[in-house]
Formats: sequence, C-alpha cells, structure tokens
Amino acid sequence: MGISKLIFVAVVLIAGWFIYRKFIADAQRLVKNAEAKRKEQASGALGTLVKDPVTGEYRVKREEEE
Repeated sequence: MGISKLIFVAVVLIAGWFIYRKFIADAQRLVKNAEAKRKEQASGALGTLVKDPVTGEYRVKREEEE
C-alpha cells in the first residue's frame, strides 16, 4: 500500500469516528427527551416549570432547552 492510500484510509476512519460520535450523542439526546416526555405524561403534568434567574418568575420549559 502506498502512502497516499494510507492517508486516505486514515482520513476515512477519522471521519467515520466523528460521524459515529455525533450519532451516539444525538441518540442519547433523543432518549433523554423521550424519557422526560414519558415521565411528564405519566404524572399528568402539562409541562415542566423552570425559574428565571433574572426575574425569579416561573415559566414552562421550552422544548429546545435542556
């Protein structure tokens, strides 16, 4: 195998590793969100309240927040 083939294989493996890590992170995020939704539905809650640190008021947590 030539050096160019070795470099190509290394680049492909590194790219594959990063794609794999991104996939795992996304899957874990989806599982976390699904579990929170399931707990919310099981308890009959309409949403999760979070306290605003600036105003001190409570509001319903938005989906894009963690």
